[in-house]
Amino acid sequence: MATFLFDKIIFGPVKSRRLGVSLGINLLPTKKKICNFNCIYCECGWTQNLDKAVSQLPGRQEVYEALDHKLSAMKEKNQAPDVITYAGNGEPTLHPDFPGIIDDSIFLRNKFFPKAKIAVLSNATTIDNPLIKSALLKVDMNILKLDSAFDSTIKLHNQPRVNINAEELIDKLAGFGGKLIIQTLFLRGTYNGSVIDNTTPAEINAWLKAVERIKPSEVMIYTISRDTPEGAQLNKVPVKELKGIAELVGKLGIKTQVSG
Repeated sequence: MATFLFDKIIFGPVKSRRLGVSLGINLLPTKKKICNFNCIYCECGWTQNLDKAVSQLPGRQEVYEALDHKLSAMKEKNQAPDVITYAGNGEPTLHPDFPGIIDDSIFLRNKFFPKAKIAVLSNATTIDNPLIKSALLKVDMNILKLDSAFDSTIKLHNQPRVNINAEELIDKLAGFGGKLIIQTLFLRGTYNGSVIDNTTPAEINAWLKAVERIKPSEVMIYTISRDTPEGAQLNKVPVKELKGIAELVGKLGIKTQVSG
């Protein structure tokens, strides 16, 4: 199936299912994806030649100038974004200047639209880096992925290119002291002959226990909405079921948001 890549550093603003009017920032190349996950549902397609692509990242000054120009133009038109979102073609925290870029975006946000929030969508693989963790703690919406509490499901679902241990990841997420939002994508299907379903009772029970340990400020529950990489036969989880999962999270006293 067809997938897409963001072709600019700054994209949008767009209407986001989860974030409202979102001005996107892509810290990665415009012609390829860079990520240490290879999620079977990723709208950007498969990651290839990860090491070679790092040299193609935009520089910190280039990102600053692009964001400054865009926010200035939006200010003139009175087009206030709800959120300035770091997402793009892969994992934004892999950019070597990520902490400094976050500082720049906070400065520019305060200059042009002080009421706007800053969000980062991350797969949480770099949060053991103190500089990355510190930067994430500065943003308004630190949105970190946890698609399962089981190693085997993470391996199949997210196809990590780095060593991921679910128990260790959950501990690291709990180390944010609640200043984070957990995002989880639920789906069913098959990939390379393996059945995929992170909505089984065992999956949900383990995931709920992890959420209870992490104690995030919010949980974002969603399912696939765009084309996925070729070779994966995936199905959406109905909104009714997602809402049922959200109700279980709500019983833990944690705010939830559902996107079907």
